[in-house]
Amino acid sequence: MKIRKNDQVIVISGNHRGKKGRVLKVYPEKQRVIVEGVNLIKRHTRPSQRNQQGGIIEKEAPVHVSNVMLLDPKLGVPTRVGSKMLTSSDKRSRNRVRVAKKSGEIIVDAKAR
Repeated sequence: MKIRKNDQVIVISGNHRGKKGRVLKVYPEKQRVIVEGVNLIKRHTRPSQRNQQGGIIEKEAPVHVSNVMLLDPKLGVPTRVGSKMLTSSDKRSRNRVRVAKKSGEIIVDAKAR
């Protein structure tokens, strides 16, 4: 899967088309992602130890990964994702990085930030 946690994405189809948000969670086995502020559902909950009040809670539901597209870090427009091998100057280590197809910009992972 080319979309990872903390990526900025835009929804390209469905009821929430055009909304932008950050990926909160990724489910690679189901090919789904949860995007912040997108595909909100209402969950009716009983009062419990964790939630003393209970009531109706709004939370994000998963969206299929084919319905979202990564935002280009340089241009801020939707882009496809490719990969590239980077070799160090001493040519001993090689790293695979994600690259935005529109601008050619390297997409920095949340771990590397």
